[in-house]
Amino acid sequence: MFEPSDTPRVFALPNGADFPRALVEGLRQMVDPGDPLALPRVKLIVNTRRMQRRIREIFDEGPASLLPSVELITDLGAAAALAEIPAPVPPLRRRLELVQLIQALLDAQPDLAPRAALYDLADSLAGLMDEMHGEGVSPEDIAALDVSDLSGHWARAQQFLTIAQAFADKADSAPDGETRQRMVAERLVAEWQANPPQVPIILAGSTGSRGTTHMLMEAVARLPQGAVVLPGFDFDMGQDTWDHLDDALTAEDHPQYRFHKLMLSLDLKAGHIRPWPGAAVNPARNRALSLALRPAPVTDQWLEEGPRLADLDTAFADVTLVEAPSARAEALAIAMRLRQAAEEGQTAALITPDRMLTRQVTAALDRWDILPDDSAGMPLQLSPPGRFLRHVAALFQAPLTAEALLTLLKHPLTHSGTDRGLHILLTRELELHLRRHGPPFPDAASLTAFAESREEDIAKDWGTWLAGCFAAQELSGDMPLAERAARHRVLAQKIAQGCRGDGSGGLWDKAAGREALRLTESLIEEGVHGGAMNPLDYGNLFNSVLGTGEVRDRDEGHPNILIWGTLEARVQGADLVILAGLNEGSWPEAPKPDPWLNRQMRHDAGLLLPERRIGLAAHDFQQAVAAREVWITRAIRSQDAETVPSRWVSRLTNLLAGLESGAPVLKDMKARGALWLARAKALEAVTPVAPAPRPAPMPPAAARPRRLSVTEIKRLIRDPYAIYAKHVLKLRALDPLMKMPDALLRGIVVHGALETFIKDSLTDPSQLTAARLMDILDEQLEENVPWAEARLLWRARLERVAADFVADEQRRQQQARPAAFEVKGRAEIAEIDFTLSGTADRIDIDDRGLGHIYDYKTGAPPSKEAQTYFDKQLLLEAAMLDRGAFENLTPRQVERAAFIGLGSKAGELAAPLEEETPEKVWEEFVTLITAYAQPDQHYTSRRAMFRAEDVGDYDQLARFGEWDATSDPKKEVLE
Repeated sequence: MFEPSDTPRVFALPNGADFPRALVEGLRQMVDPGDPLALPRVKLIVNTRRMQRRIREIFDEGPASLLPSVELITDLGAAAALAEIPAPVPPLRRRLELVQLIQALLDAQPDLAPRAALYDLADSLAGLMDEMHGEGVSPEDIAALDVSDLSGHWARAQQFLTIAQAFADKADSAPDGETRQRMVAERLVAEWQANPPQVPIILAGSTGSRGTTHMLMEAVARLPQGAVVLPGFDFDMGQDTWDHLDDALTAEDHPQYRFHKLMLSLDLKAGHIRPWPGAAVNPARNRALSLALRPAPVTDQWLEEGPRLADLDTAFADVTLVEAPSARAEALAIAMRLRQAAEEGQTAALITPDRMLTRQVTAALDRWDILPDDSAGMPLQLSPPGRFLRHVAALFQAPLTAEALLTLLKHPLTHSGTDRGLHILLTRELELHLRRHGPPFPDAASLTAFAESREEDIAKDWGTWLAGCFAAQELSGDMPLAERAARHRVLAQKIAQGCRGDGSGGLWDKAAGREALRLTESLIEEGVHGGAMNPLDYGNLFNSVLGTGEVRDRDEGHPNILIWGTLEARVQGADLVILAGLNEGSWPEAPKPDPWLNRQMRHDAGLLLPERRIGLAAHDFQQAVAAREVWITRAIRSQDAETVPSRWVSRLTNLLAGLESGAPVLKDMKARGALWLARAKALEAVTPVAPAPRPAPMPPAAARPRRLSVTEIKRLIRDPYAIYAKHVLKLRALDPLMKMPDALLRGIVVHGALETFIKDSLTDPSQLTAARLMDILDEQLEENVPWAEARLLWRARLERVAADFVADEQRRQQQARPAAFEVKGRAEIAEIDFTLSGTADRIDIDDRGLGHIYDYKTGAPPSKEAQTYFDKQLLLEAAMLDRGAFENLTPRQVERAAFIGLGSKAGELAAPLEEETPEKVWEEFVTLITAYAQPDQHYTSRRAMFRAEDVGDYDQLARFGEWDATSDPKKEVLE
């Protein structure tokens, strides 16, 4: 197939070529057309399964022929001659072994790293070990590095790196995947040198960025009938420029650096690289891109070669530059162009490493019912089975909360085996029950009791299922990983199946379920290598293991609208290529921090530099931007910060802007992008809608409330609309799912403790001590407050004022004797058929028969002015006592009414009874209620709020925000 050559045989395809198609077409041209066996004698070695699959698809297009052998580099070790090389250790097993060792290290020295990072540390260390094996670097090489001028970080890192030595010692018998690949490559190279194969062997599509692959490429290029085919080679770069790529520390991030490294090892010059036949490209654009991306030391070549660039207008006629004001605008413009491509039957590919941007584009396409074919798929941990399994794992970590319970009960996979409809019905009723009555931490007894109160035919079984699967699942202490993972799987299957049947519901169905099952079974199988773990460590480990999986449905997406990562872009072809998210930090991505070795140490040891990824990304960009039709997009701002254009975009635009013939070309590129941004803006333009007015409804008199409590009168004065919504519309705000330790609960607990304390002191005055008060409070807190932090905080607050409260209480009991606690009362206005109800915290009666009304306040008591105009609770209770409205208490004169403060300090704040007498207060109250009984009286929203930022339960219903306190109310008569 190949003529004899004095130099290693290296071919290349230029940027912009459809690599797999050009490879196949060139291969057909190079073989003897008269020999039907010439093509099947060829052995193609490619670096990705996507490349292998696409080559097969192109051959299937015809003409009919026998096909060459197409193998993956990673499958070379499957040959019978290499069978004695030990199989690689599964990656999960290796990471679990490392987890166990790192866990022991962290137990001995907890300050080295947080325990939540166990799996991440193991994964990072395993990645370093793989890289060391692939690049032929031993632990001894790392240990021999000169670290005399480095900080204590290296000393800590060494403690982890010593772990790698143990695995390096047994690499021959239990190799990692990368170690075995290196062993296979070394064996193959040795065999080829001893007995060179005479059949054509072509290694195609790799850049040689990995040490093992580089070794194979060098060996194949030297074979008698061997050849290497490089993707995206820059034929326009002169040898003097290639010579500036010698130093990895300065040139690693250049797109052509890896090819220069290969040429050095093969003792080749750029002129020795032969063009592979069959490539159709845009040479004028390639020349411009080559000049734009020249290494930094030779960018002065712009001045010399730039004016000689020809046909720039033709070269960039199909290139559009979109500089969007925001990421949303960028995504919408891209989505509109993809929609046009779908309508016209074009194959369009969006290429970006920014997954947030791809999600935004996918969401924008949804308005036209277009689902792109995303090669990255969905992370398994975000799929329905992944989320479900993570929620189940969390059951082992802490006592069950109402929130965690309902999160799982509402999951679409829960109870998916049978009677899903009845399960949803019972779940809804349970949620309402938990919101109204609690408890915030459901247990088996409370869940069973609720189920028994229901009449549905599955209620009993459902309650048993709830109690068995959700309650008391927390498993403290260490447990063998395999056993813990097995329990996890069993419990997940029971929850997914439901209260009847023995299956696993829909948990393991579809692609996501099958992948989740595979990872779960792997964790159970390999768990013996992970030692024992507590529930929290297991949860972190399981989440990390799920994070390694991805799910993709090949048949779901649109066949012509594609989303690719940069790796897929190397082996695919499309009519339209959109390079998106081209900002620094996104594309190229910022190098990830290395917890083990800094940049100089990596270079000295012979490992890959952080800039390697930038160089590969640069090569991907140079290949993709040379496609037939190209969009280059970026967002000028990201959230609230201005972005920095990708270095490659800056180089290209700066080069064009500085050329007399390039400036108009750049202007046209931007104009095309601006046109699409204008279309996107027009698409999102909305017809202005007049804001809602400030509501002031006037319901019929018959529909108006006939009963209010004393605590609601303040709301009637400040926010009448809230009374209308609650009593006329019958709307109630849902109680929070988790009963939080809020001011209301604190008031209830403290009120209960004080009532018990005062009652005990009446029967036994010796009990009137601060110590006794705190004992009673402790009992109340233990019974009603399941939050340890809240118990401690509330106890500390009351303890601070307990002594002063007891001293004041002794004085109060000398003035009058407590006669009633939490006493209910009701007073009627017969003329308009209205009832005022209320509950007084405490009423004392003195020797003269006069009443003393007290109200406990754990917060700040209302001021005298607030009581006069708005907060009428205590004054109305005084008026009710004066009228004999409280149970078992005759009408009597009120001597005093006061708030007893229990907040930051103890003390009393008296109500202004002298100015606001019970008679006056009642008369004003009757006038107020009579006015609201009239059909022409309106219920204005937020009439006189205490603060503008105060939030009401019905503000959203009133459309507050479309109007403010300065807006005039719109009165509306309701029928």
